[in-house]
Amino acid sequence: LMACLAVHDKKAGDQAFIEFLPLIKTHAGDDRNYVKKAVNWALRQIGKRNQNLNEAAIKTAEEIKQLDSRSARWIAADAIRELTGDAVQKKLAGVK
Repeated sequence: LMACLAVHDKKAGDQAFIEFLPLIKTHAGDDRNYVKKAVNWALRQIGKRNQNLNEAAIKTAEEIKQLDSRSARWIAADAIRELTGDAVQKKLAGVK
């Protein structure tokens, strides 16, 4: 649901998504495959909305990377790779 809101609700403010980040961090350690994928998807989509949310999502991913969980490390590595990548950064540079 978080990822769908990030993709489709173009009018939602940043605060709504910033409030999701602690919840994402809390569930990043869940080893169930679909939970892991959903958490990762939500984090990446939130980070692609604008530059402010990108920075917040990368910071959250860095915090998730420190958790003692294989799934958390996978989520963090994948999110950091995508959110710091050239394609996302170029897109965000063009967003006002």
